[in-house]
Amino acid sequence: MKKPDIPEIEQARLNTLRSLNILDTQPEERFDRLTRLAKRMFDVPIALVSLVDESRQWFKSSQGLNASETSRDISFCGHTILDDDVFCISNALEDERFADNPLVLDDPGIRFYAGCPISAPNGHKLGTLCIIDQKPRIFNKDDAVILAELTAMLEQEIAAIQLATMDELTNISNRRGFEMLAGQTLSLISRQKAPASLILLDLDKFKVINDTFGHAEGDRALKIFADILKETFRESDILARIGGDEFAIFLPNTTKLLAEEIIERLSQTLRKYNLEMIPEYDIEFSYGIASHDLEKHNTISDLLAEADTLMYIFKKGDNSINSKASIQF
Repeated sequence: MKKPDIPEIEQARLNTLRSLNILDTQPEERFDRLTRLAKRMFDVPIALVSLVDESRQWFKSSQGLNASETSRDISFCGHTILDDDVFCISNALEDERFADNPLVLDDPGIRFYAGCPISAPNGHKLGTLCIIDQKPRIFNKDDAVILAELTAMLEQEIAAIQLATMDELTNISNRRGFEMLAGQTLSLISRQKAPASLILLDLDKFKVINDTFGHAEGDRALKIFADILKETFRESDILARIGGDEFAIFLPNTTKLLAEEIIERLSQTLRKYNLEMIPEYDIEFSYGIASHDLEKHNTISDLLAEADTLMYIFKKGDNSINSKASIQF
């Protein structure tokens, strides 16, 4: 048996999946109707919406299977999310990757499998829409097209969920998405007693940019700044635009000292960008860093409040609290 490989952008993929707040939720008709349709169209006993988490595949919708999840190590869907195309196994007993897989030898006795990866709007693979049979089958190109079309319908439902947690302008989390995703990560960090930091960034004098150059230019500055944040921070960090010109970053397994080093790297990146661009206006940002303390911070809101306080102390002129960077476009 061959375990599925781990995608190169695994942490970002997991962040996207978890930001949807869909794992371990109740069945929903909008997903169930698609698995019922797939089961009927392909005349198979099993159809699933499978979401591939860190160590498991969890079934958001299941037709014909009683289990709610299985290990990722033995999953067929873990292989499917490694590519863009429909992944098909006509007879698992004849495929060395799966011939001795427990899902083949035991319940549910998989012989045929076809899965299409489910992509989030940002391109990350979340899981699959898959169909399963207990006897070998031939799956042709027309079948693959139909399964892909059903998956596209499923992706529209996923996109509708993500719209509620993503900032459309910058394509990073909004406040709701940040609080859900960072909150889940904080709970894990707390159990492990690992360090974590939260950075709150505010673009100073942003109103002047909007008033002088127009709101379209202000939007452009926000998007550029968000892109630079994505380039600077790590894949495991959680970025969000939580207000008009406010951004938050949650950094798991990160001390305050390391967070300050990353902020310095951000400043260097911005200075380099300034040298390559013709300056039209300055964007200044202030920030506050809150370091997670188990006795003080029970929630992400607690960390946000402390970072906010530190940021505004700095804004009033106490340069010993944080530092400040200026970028020009």
